[in-house]
Amino acid sequence: MNSPLLDPEETVRSVKAEINYLLPGTPINRRFVSAGVEVNTGKYAPYDVIVRDGRAIRRHFTLDRHGFQLADCPTDIVDFYDKEEMNRVYPGEAAKYIQAATGADFVVPMGWMIRNSGDIAEYQPKDDKPYVHAGGVQPPAGEAHIDTEPSRADRQARAIYEKFRPEGPGYKRFIYSSFWRTFSPGPQDCPLALCDHRSVGDDEGTPNVLHIVDKIPEGDALFAPMNDDAQPAAAIFEYNPNHRWWYFSNMNRDEAIVLKFHDSDHSVAWRTPHTAFWDSSFPDRRVRESVELRSMAFFE
Repeated sequence: MNSPLLDPEETVRSVKAEINYLLPGTPINRRFVSAGVEVNTGKYAPYDVIVRDGRAIRRHFTLDRHGFQLADCPTDIVDFYDKEEMNRVYPGEAAKYIQAATGADFVVPMGWMIRNSGDIAEYQPKDDKPYVHAGGVQPPAGEAHIDTEPSRADRQARAIYEKFRPEGPGYKRFIYSSFWRTFSPGPQDCPLALCDHRSVGDDEGTPNVLHIVDKIPEGDALFAPMNDDAQPAAAIFEYNPNHRWWYFSNMNRDEAIVLKFHDSDHSVAWRTPHTAFWDSSFPDRRVRESVELRSMAFFE
């Protein structure tokens, strides 16, 4: 008699970790970002979770089932901290991989950002110019989130399509995603955790409005009246014991994760909460240096 086949997801190693979730009760949720620092008005707390390591079954994960996948994506970049090289080479390189992963007809690469889990002081601007939230170096994101929330995604997609494809025939579907690559050697100390879309309710998430500023406000100024409706916003999440978290240990510079922020087709996995977490399971762990590039992929 044949024994039943094991679910491959139940055969992998896992680590105990903490993930920061939003606590209920904050009347105004905002995220203020400036050079090298990011401050939320919401209150967060760490929750103990299990994060499964998908490395051994990496081919098992798909965008339309889980909301993310890991792919071989060799890069021609020599120095990820060379802003001129990055702007010249990386958007086009990433767009080709994103198009291949999604099957889209047209991909618009957007801004990129480096995340470094170590001391980032040396990478911060040395002048007094207004802060621009693109092409810089920031710390890892520290709470369960998605970089857009549903009510703003359609509006953003329409604006981008009209700007970059003004004579186009229109689109039937779009995927707003992140193309995420680690370029420091593994094992990384603060990898990216990804939440299986199938474990997330469609009604979960609270808008967290993004404000890019030259100086982070303090005290009551964090909650002062502002035009929040006109700003982009992420979705942030309260703890749900049903959330099923994954990561890929020991990533290398020629691999990349594609993860969905928003897919207009809700018949498949359409969004992926994610966050950095501290992985203490490897004694020889190293500083995580990564680059993320956002894109909008259109199906015409």
